[in-house]
Amino acid sequence: MLRQNQEVLAKRAVRRIALFGSYAKGRPTTESDIDFLVEFERPTYDNFLGLSRDLGRLFGKNVEILTPDGLKTIRVKAIADGIREALVYG
Repeated sequence: MLRQNQEVLAKRAVRRIALFGSYAKGRPTTESDIDFLVEFERPTYDNFLGLSRDLGRLFGKNVEILTPDGLKTIRVKAIADGIREALVYG
């Protein structure tokens, strides 16, 4: 769906985006949100919040966004490693 909506990513200065979590594993539930790891060309508050809002509208689900810097701050190594292993780049 993102491939058909590249303008959403371009508008928010997205350099790279990757899916992780239950949707990446193919095991979402009705309560699952959609998790993305996003690298921005311009990591501004407006781009971060705007992308979250835009993707939420596009998918009709709650969206969680994590940045590479945010991934570095995860203190539990097993969680961070699990996210890295589950990444599906688009």
